[in-house]
Amino acid sequence: MANTAHFVRRQSSRDLNPQRSLDKLELKEMRGRLVMENANGGGYGATNAAFEDTSPGAKVKSNYSSKRGSQDGKAIFRPESGEEERESWDSKLTFLLATIGYAVGLGNVWRFPYLAQKNGGGAFLIPYFVMLAIEGIPIFYLELAIGQRLRKGAIGVWNQVSPFLSGIGISSAVVSFNVALYYNTIIAWCLFYFVQSFQSQLPWADCPNVYFPNGSYTTEPECVVSSPTQYFWYRTTLIVSEDINHPETFNWKIALALLVAWILVYMCMIKGIASSGKVVYVTATFPYIVLIIFFFRGITLKGAGDGLRHTLHPSLAHHPGPGAFSSYNPVNNNCYRDAVMVSMTNCFTSMFAGIVVFSIIGFKATMTFEKCLEARDALLADLLGSGYNETALPAEGSVFNITTASGLVSKIMPSLPVCDLQKELDNLTKLCTLEYDYLLLPEINIALLPPINSVEDLTHEDSGDEEYLNINTLPGSQLLALAEIIIKDTDVNEVTGSVSGSASGTGLAFIIFTEAINQFPGAQFWSVLFFLMLFTLGIDSQFGTLEGVVTSVVDMKLFPNLPKEILTGCICLVCCILSMGFAHGAGSYVFVLFDNFSGNFPLLIIAFFECIGVAYVYGLKRFADDIEMMTGQRPGLYWLICWKYLSPLAMLSIMFASFVEIAVDGTGYDAWVPLRGETERHPWPLWAILLILTLILASVLWIPGTAIARLFGIVVIDDNEKAWFPANDLKEFHGIMPHEVTAAETLLFCIRADGSEGLCCPTSHSYDEDDEET
Repeated sequence: MANTAHFVRRQSSRDLNPQRSLDKLELKEMRGRLVMENANGGGYGATNAAFEDTSPGAKVKSNYSSKRGSQDGKAIFRPESGEEERESWDSKLTFLLATIGYAVGLGNVWRFPYLAQKNGGGAFLIPYFVMLAIEGIPIFYLELAIGQRLRKGAIGVWNQVSPFLSGIGISSAVVSFNVALYYNTIIAWCLFYFVQSFQSQLPWADCPNVYFPNGSYTTEPECVVSSPTQYFWYRTTLIVSEDINHPETFNWKIALALLVAWILVYMCMIKGIASSGKVVYVTATFPYIVLIIFFFRGITLKGAGDGLRHTLHPSLAHHPGPGAFSSYNPVNNNCYRDAVMVSMTNCFTSMFAGIVVFSIIGFKATMTFEKCLEARDALLADLLGSGYNETALPAEGSVFNITTASGLVSKIMPSLPVCDLQKELDNLTKLCTLEYDYLLLPEINIALLPPINSVEDLTHEDSGDEEYLNINTLPGSQLLALAEIIIKDTDVNEVTGSVSGSASGTGLAFIIFTEAINQFPGAQFWSVLFFLMLFTLGIDSQFGTLEGVVTSVVDMKLFPNLPKEILTGCICLVCCILSMGFAHGAGSYVFVLFDNFSGNFPLLIIAFFECIGVAYVYGLKRFADDIEMMTGQRPGLYWLICWKYLSPLAMLSIMFASFVEIAVDGTGYDAWVPLRGETERHPWPLWAILLILTLILASVLWIPGTAIARLFGIVVIDDNEKAWFPANDLKEFHGIMPHEVTAAETLLFCIRADGSEGLCCPTSHSYDEDDEET
């Protein structure tokens, strides 16, 4: 959200000559003289009367009109006051691709499907679309419009809205910096998996072997109790430690991948929109190409329909800043259309990615279910013979006799694996490893048995390939006691599988999806495509986020004589060094901390103050007038209601609910337990809690801090120069007349006839020549 504002509102005038204002005054004076001369019949060029169409019926055009020329029958806006000397997008398509590339990121692929499944499947779409309508699109629209109108970076925009709100821009820059630090770690992981995908056999397809000095070997025990994909993720990729307090070894492989990732980000940013504008043609379109390929592959897989039905089935029981780029658009760009288009594209991408993800997961769940059935059938066939009757199985824990080649043998009916496809779909991260053991027990004298208190107390003896115990002569009471012990010590959850990982984020991408890809013919090809898609999804969001940091540093004039290329390189270098904190055994736990707290709460608070700043300080009427000037259409009452009431209330509700959830359920991270091959919940240690508070407070305290400083006369942001904006030309171009305040606006927003507004901060504004001169 506020992070997006950096992306839309980059400073437009920072590279311009200091003489620009004077040059514009001289240019306007010369133009005025030329027009006056033409009025008397003399002149030069297109303003000469000899070039005018004087044929009968010809329409006479005013020399002051801003509608010069046309394209496809539509008037082209060229302001009389001259055009802004600034970079601009090559085309409208470039801008849209850059904005979509920033707005659509990794969360669309791995977080949206997880949240949808966790919060009720189809029922989740109801609150999702409600929040999209009252918060998502309105805030996005607000950010695009305010950036296009004030034509400054995030620092300058909010300082111009009110000097007391200049901290919003600084807070946005700090959040962008924190997010960029950890976000590039995901790109590094994707690069590592991408390179590993070119091996003849995917390294996460099978468990590795452990070799002993005598030349013998065995399968890695940690991999056996988990799965090959989990072992490769936790042990090979992350070299994960037992908890966040013990970093252990430095992970040089991920450190190298991080270095490469930061170099790529710098190369994408080095020339500003001149380079990023070209990059987005690849990074914004390639993920859609791959998603479409995976879509057709996914829906043809066995079990894909089960995955989709499970996802879309409603379960009410679980009901729960691309802005800087717009400053490079023409002043009359239709920001409303852009906001709706990009928001709906983002929404469509999330839903389309959800279909792809759950078709693949449906396939994986079906494969696991069928393996479970095969294992269960093999167990029953071994116990009862191939001709057993499924409907007449002995009760669990009961003793039954069966005739074998060795004679009559007594056996205990063990707990059978529970094979349930719906359960597999519910637990998306269950990588089941069916492990069952039962006792074939012919030929040990009962007199030799020690007291039986647990299954471990049973005496085993090797005879051939089987361990067995003679229970044919056991007294009934002891036999029943033995059966009870076996049932008591056998946890059904341990028999059917172990829960591992998380269905969101890294667990979905690097464990679940890789497990499913293992089942594909030509798995290497699909793995290369998948991780290249994740890389392109992340890289354009990353350089868009970091651009917010670079822009803010330039706007604050911290290094006024440093070229932007060198400044960008220095910031990338600092981020690269700091991001090495994610390249050790506890790095993944620190990543979770940053992912949960560096962006979520600060961005919500920043977006809340953005909404308050526009609706209550800048003024709704003034903002609506600006949008009408730029687009020719005035925003409806719905948007005004959202900006003034609904969006702030929605954000306050989300913040309150989040704090309550943390207070009730607590917060922590999932640590990997090698012996069990699963994760367990650990609370954050004290130093981690202090780091969380630092991340949040360092981001949001700038908002009240700069306001208090301004109150005492301390100027933190000194940027009062207005950016160029041809207000009068736009009014003439769109034929805009002064807006008369309606009764509904007076009733709902307390807007008075003189333009002032009630409810909190009375505001008023009148456009003058300064809007056109600056």
